[in-house]
Amino acid sequence: MKNTFKAIAISLVLPSVLLGCASTGGMLSTPVENIDSSPIKVSPLTESEKRSWAHLDLVKDTIPGMSVDKAYTEIIKNKKGKTVIVAVIDGATDIDHEDLDDVIWINTDEIPNNGKDDDNNGYIDDVHGWNFVGDGYDEQMEYTRILASGDRSHPRYAEAEALYNQEYQKYSQLKTDYDEVYKGTVSADKVLTQHFGTSIYTKKEVLALKTENENLITAIQYAQLMYSNGYEYMHEGIKAIQRDLDNINERLNVHLNKNLNGRKTGDNPDDLNDKPGYGNNNVRPPTKDQSHGTHVSGIIAAERYNGKGIKGVANNVQIMPIRSTPNGDEYDKDVTLAIRYAVDNGAKVINMSFGKSFSTHSDWVRDAIVYAAQNDVLIVHGAGNEAENIDVYHKFPNDAIGTGPEVADNFITVGALQPKYGANMVGDYSNYGKVTVDVFAPGSDIYSSIPENEYESQRGTSMAAPNVSGVAALIRSQYPNLSAPQVKQILIDSGLSVKTKVVVGANGTIKSLSDISKSGKIVNAYNALIMASQISNSN
Repeated sequence: MKNTFKAIAISLVLPSVLLGCASTGGMLSTPVENIDSSPIKVSPLTESEKRSWAHLDLVKDTIPGMSVDKAYTEIIKNKKGKTVIVAVIDGATDIDHEDLDDVIWINTDEIPNNGKDDDNNGYIDDVHGWNFVGDGYDEQMEYTRILASGDRSHPRYAEAEALYNQEYQKYSQLKTDYDEVYKGTVSADKVLTQHFGTSIYTKKEVLALKTENENLITAIQYAQLMYSNGYEYMHEGIKAIQRDLDNINERLNVHLNKNLNGRKTGDNPDDLNDKPGYGNNNVRPPTKDQSHGTHVSGIIAAERYNGKGIKGVANNVQIMPIRSTPNGDEYDKDVTLAIRYAVDNGAKVINMSFGKSFSTHSDWVRDAIVYAAQNDVLIVHGAGNEAENIDVYHKFPNDAIGTGPEVADNFITVGALQPKYGANMVGDYSNYGKVTVDVFAPGSDIYSSIPENEYESQRGTSMAAPNVSGVAALIRSQYPNLSAPQVKQILIDSGLSVKTKVVVGANGTIKSLSDISKSGKIVNAYNALIMASQISNSN
């Protein structure tokens, strides 16, 4: 599911309201050691650094990137390696994007648009992947679906009901608050526009106003509210409130709507064998705002040498777009079949930047993870964006029941970093867990592709996972004799150790990185390739 709406608390003299991704020969490894002696970057990031910080080097640039540029300069150089297929199980992907069109997987065994399943894989005309969502888009949260089913025997029914009631009350109150602020702000803008004779009045002009007119006094207070939230003009603040209102209404009318029937594929989502081959072959986004899959794909494999946009982490990759994520919680059936589709069609790395807190058929997904392991496929998954300890907080998909034994050794879970080394290095939204989260990687303010040949920065463990998938693809490309478990262990062991304390969770708890992940490390492409070379040569 896409990132959850998050309100920003603000206050006003008016009613209190809430607003709201080949051998290196005799090369010696750089020491894989604690890097807490590195200087902290105090100057603001340049525009160039903002757009590529995940590829920078901590020692050289004092930014906790993955040393991707250094890896290309000193290790990869002109070695192309073997082409690796990376499946992006996500929302829709703009396969015509200028930075992705030459790296999209083509199923050469399928004749395009002939209405036949030429390769007999169960999917008709799947030339560039598959769309398990079909023509659907809006979907409920999984806990809403549990309540809507009326099945009180569900082991988490009571928990789902409690969460639903809590969320419905929260967003209903937010809607009331936002409606009030929106009406007040729009009215204030009209009053100020009339007073100044223009809608482009300035902050300086408003704050300089001296008046006893009650309407103007109220309008000034609303303007001050917008200015305190970083908006220079009222119309900018009004647009922001409208966006937040749209998100609140979407939560109430879609995600928490017990009567919604969003599934359009005609199958039974609770029967894994019902209607095989459901969905369609359209992996493209029907609207521009469905940007998640395109953004994730660009992080992994945007064309590095086309002189456009950005550079992906991996240089010899084919992206296999598989759509399983709607606007709401994905179905376990779709995720299960998406993993199996990726494996059966040649993917060696699968990126999964989605998740949910309830899962009715989590065993199906774990079985698919085992299937991927049996076929030597690595799965990279984002830890989630609730700022929770997922050793305790339920998060799906996963490769274990709670903190029990893992079902396979091919699944790596990634937390998110921000572009600032030190105490605030971990994204304030990132989930964590000493047992369940393996590593951390850049996830905040990641600049990547979005539909219609455009680019923007997004944040989340959704962005951290594809950064790691890109490094994994580099390893599998340069050293194809390494297995998925070996690649996973290299990503973990070769990372940079961090002993400095970091702030994590909604309450700002102070922890060490080793307290909130298995490795206590941040992924580093340069060290990973060196370690991969050493292990590859010893195989």
